[in-house]
Amino acid sequence: MTPSAVLFDCDGVLVDSEPATFALIQEEFAAHGLHLSIPELEALFIGGTIEGVRTIANEMGAGLPEDWVDQYYERLYARLCKGTPLMPGIPELLEILDKSEIPYAVGSNGRMAKMRATLGQHPEIEAKLEGRLFSGQDLGKPKPAPDLYLHAAAALGVDPARCVVIEDSATGASAGIAAGMRVLGYAPQGPNPRLAATGAELFTKMAEVPKLLGL
Repeated sequence: MTPSAVLFDCDGVLVDSEPATFALIQEEFAAHGLHLSIPELEALFIGGTIEGVRTIANEMGAGLPEDWVDQYYERLYARLCKGTPLMPGIPELLEILDKSEIPYAVGSNGRMAKMRATLGQHPEIEAKLEGRLFSGQDLGKPKPAPDLYLHAAAALGVDPARCVVIEDSATGASAGIAAGMRVLGYAPQGPNPRLAATGAELFTKMAEVPKLLGL
């Protein structure tokens, strides 16, 4: 069944921002005596919020200060603004959706400022998404709660059951499933058991998505 709307996660789905994000987290943790590898950090935090990162890090003994989240975001924005590429195949996929007259939106656990910092480097893509960027931080109910994707569907005027979500994390996929939506799990590195366990349908390249959508 061809969907009435497609809802995208942002980091790791639309933009390749996660390498910079996790590299900075690793540096910040190390400065506070907590040494973790990038795979360990991804397993703990992918799809979550920076507020959640601070909470878990402190439970592990990092002792991050109360104002760490805002400080982290300032440093992250500066790093991301040096260059954040789109994920391969995204421009082509959005063009196909436009031609098929299927609306789309973005639901991210990141702050709106972060989406602006990354997507703003790609004006043509940002213009397509104007008025259709939604932040779980702004909403006050980040993933894995279903509220963000339900909010995005309502903004597009589409029945949630007619939406398809594209996610790269188990946290985000769980939000889409809880919202009653079909979820496609983007796994560019290959098998992703945690993502598959949510019930998401895994794929490895954006070029596969049109066929999965029946286009």
